[in-house]
Amino acid sequence: MKKFKEHWEIHKNWQLILPVVGLLALGYSSYKLSNIFLKDNNIIFTLLLSGVFFFILLKLTLFIFNKLEKKWHVTYKWEMISIFLVFATTGSSSVFISKPLIKLMGINKENLPTLAYWILYIIIGFIFYQILLVLIGWIFGQYKFFWDFEKKMLRRIGFKRFLD
Repeated sequence: MKKFKEHWEIHKNWQLILPVVGLLALGYSSYKLSNIFLKDNNIIFTLLLSGVFFFILLKLTLFIFNKLEKKWHVTYKWEMISIFLVFATTGSSSVFISKPLIKLMGINKENLPTLAYWILYIIIGFIFYQILLVLIGWIFGQYKFFWDFEKKMLRRIGFKRFLD
C-alpha cells in the first residue's frame, strides 16, 4: 500500500477514495461492455470477458494518464484520477439533465425535422456540459483546472472578447 501511495503521490488517506472510485468505475464499465457482447447472461463468461476488458481499459487509461500528465501540469498524480472522474460524471450528468429539459421545452422528433432536433439536442447538451464541468470540477476540488479548461475551450469557439 505504501508503494501505491508513493506512486500516486497520496499524502492523506481521504485521497485514496479517488483510485478506489476510479477502479470501481472501470470495473463497472468492463462489466457493462461484456454484457453487450455476451447476450446469453452466462456469468462465468461474462466475468472472464469483464476481466479482459478491465485489463485492456486499465492499460489504456494508464497510457492516457502518462500522456496527459505532461500536458496538464497537475500538482499530484492523484489529481489526474479526479479530473477523469469529473469528465465521466459530467458527460453522464449533462445527458441526464438536458433530456428532460428538451422535453419540457416541447422539443421532440414529431414537431421538428430530425436534423433540427439533433442539432438542438447537441447544442443544449453542450451548454449544460460546460456549466456542469465547472460545477462538478469544483465538487471534486478541481475548480481552477476546469475553469481554465473552460476558458480555453470558449476562446477556441469564438468567445474571446467575453473572457478577457
